Amino acid sequence: MLSFENTKIAFRLKSNFDLKRAYWLFRVIGSPVIVKIGKAFTLFALKLRLPIHFIIKRTIFKQFCGGEDIEECSKTINALATQGVGTILDYSVEGKTKEDDFELTTQIIIDTIKKADSESDIPFAVFKITGISNFGLLEKANEDENTLTADERRKIEQIRERILRICSAAYDRNVPVFIDAEESWIQNTIDIWAFEMMLKFNKEKTIVYNTIQMYRHDRLLFLKQAREAAHKNGVTYGVKLVRGAYMEKERERAVKNGYPSPIQNDKESTDNDYDAAQDFILQHLNDFALVAGTHNELSSLKLANTLEKHGITKDDPRVYFAQLLGMSDHISFNLANDGFNVAKYVPFGPVKEVMPYLLRRADENTSVAGQTGRELGLISTEKIRRRAKA
Repeated sequence: MLSFENTKIAFRLKSNFDLKRAYWLFRVIGSPVIVKIGKAFTLFALKLRLPIHFIIKRTIFKQFCGGEDIEECSKTINALATQGVGTILDYSVEGKTKEDDFELTTQIIIDTIKKADSESDIPFAVFKITGISNFGLLEKANEDENTLTADERRKIEQIRERILRICSAAYDRNVPVFIDAEESWIQNTIDIWAFEMMLKFNKEKTIVYNTIQMYRHDRLLFLKQAREAAHKNGVTYGVKLVRGAYMEKERERAVKNGYPSPIQNDKESTDNDYDAAQDFILQHLNDFALVAGTHNELSSLKLANTLEKHGITKDDPRVYFAQLLGMSDHISFNLANDGFNVAKYVPFGPVKEVMPYLLRRADENTSVAGQTGRELGLISTEKIRRRAKA
């Protein structure tokens, strides 16, 4: 019977030194005060070009990232594969504003697709549209495309051309690709573009996936409408299902601009909609492919059990579980050990460039109730088990 309590399986890849480092790291990021001070110091030190690269790379970067480039991720890819867990290479460089940077990012994403094509242990690729475009331009287009200038329209077409290039590469190499979700005030445009790509590439197989954030109270209805549109057009709708990553920012903006918050009233509502979305997708799996991106134990167990209820095999390629590297190993590795399809998001990029991502990970572990405590408890259990065995 599937259980997430087996820490021997969960931490099989970690040496005693790795466990100690992870324990220290989660202790540190479990303190909001220390995280706040640490963030300020890190950004200040990087700005002054102080020699802290080595420290970052051996600590928080080592926990949550696979390497500084694709090749450096090979060790992580191979290690995960020994446990039956796939890798999703995620180029986690953010905040760029120049066209040359957008082009470079596009090429690196295509390079991850080529890497996936050459290695069976990389089942998916992924990208964020804000990684290949200007955020402000997306925001303006999302509000009203009629207000765009001729130059802005040209740049919008460049964005769409980059998306098409990435999805075409994915289709040509038979590598499914996720389009990540973003803030609600640019998400409508992303949803439209994602479905345009599905209409082109999802007729024979699910190549393009859109990401749906269930902490938004309108997403269950959106999912049902998406299924109708996909069914009508004879394509499958690829879904990466997550709870969401921009809750506080969304609520603050809604208050500031005087519109109703798109976020659920409470966590229970988010959990209920997430599980309802999983059930709906499995009930209509001929129209969907699902990647359940969750660190929630209960949702993961429910999905695993619901597969059996619907007569869907554990290794059905239409259903995957996914978690972030460095987090929830007890879910990832125990699922894989039990025969389910599992992949880990493996962020990569130059240390300085991925700091915004790493700082978000620190914030998430600080703010998500029970997340850090759970990781610390699991690590402690494994340390005790190893000492008893010795």
